[in-house]
Amino acid sequence: MTKRTGLVAVIISSLTNLYYPEVLAEITQRLSDRGSRVLLFALRAEGEVGEILEQVWRYRVDGAVVAAQLSAEQLSDFAKHKVPVVLYNRSPGDEPVSSVSCDSFGGEKLLVDRLVAAGHRTFGILAGPDDSYVSRERVRGAIETLAGYSLEATVTSGGFDYTSGRTGFVRLIDETEGTLDAVICANDLMAIGALDEARERAIAVPDALSIVGFDGVAPAAWGSYQLTTVRQPVRRMSEAAVEMVLARIADPTCPPEARNFTGALMEGASARLVTQS
Repeated sequence: MTKRTGLVAVIISSLTNLYYPEVLAEITQRLSDRGSRVLLFALRAEGEVGEILEQVWRYRVDGAVVAAQLSAEQLSDFAKHKVPVVLYNRSPGDEPVSSVSCDSFGGEKLLVDRLVAAGHRTFGILAGPDDSYVSRERVRGAIETLAGYSLEATVTSGGFDYTSGRTGFVRLIDETEGTLDAVICANDLMAIGALDEARERAIAVPDALSIVGFDGVAPAAWGSYQLTTVRQPVRRMSEAAVEMVLARIADPTCPPEARNFTGALMEGASARLVTQS
């Protein structure tokens, strides 16, 4: 008989983002395999996390995996309630909290390096919501890498969804008067929206304009998109998050740790990249 290992709260944002249902499925399955029950809290935006925590404390949860940015005060609340927490794809900053993350900065640097090497010089960046830590890290990675080449980018914000990918792409085209060489999207779903908008405007991708994303969701590899993106190692990250939270439920004296994973570049047909030998 499988031994029960407690009730684990999973707090996750933007279930409309195709990446998060995959994360949720992986985490839930691994917790279930280990005999844990899952209590799901879904956020429409990361700014709602304070309201959600008020609900979490009403339940006797034994641990939590949180895919949303928490303030120092919110993190201290977990300690007060004696609930171990593991941050998923978020930074704990200076707080002594365990975390699992993908190197968003490094992934964007990889994309920008390859785009610049292929001759792209005029860049647009389609960011995610202003309150998204992941979006901020990806935008920072792109901007700082471009600065190393003495290049800049026009930046506009989206909502991590398909529609904002289309509308954000239009804004970037309008603001740059059609001079863009490349559009860097903070996630795949917006990049897919941008690709569809480019097609409707008869913009040749990738000959006239390259479009790249980030996450590596399944539709990105569909034949109709073949998106160039950075694939996050969701299975490995989810396994690590589950191992870490269950270890701290079993032994609250476990010290905090941070595990950082590297994403893999998926070369599709949406961007002109120099082939590396």
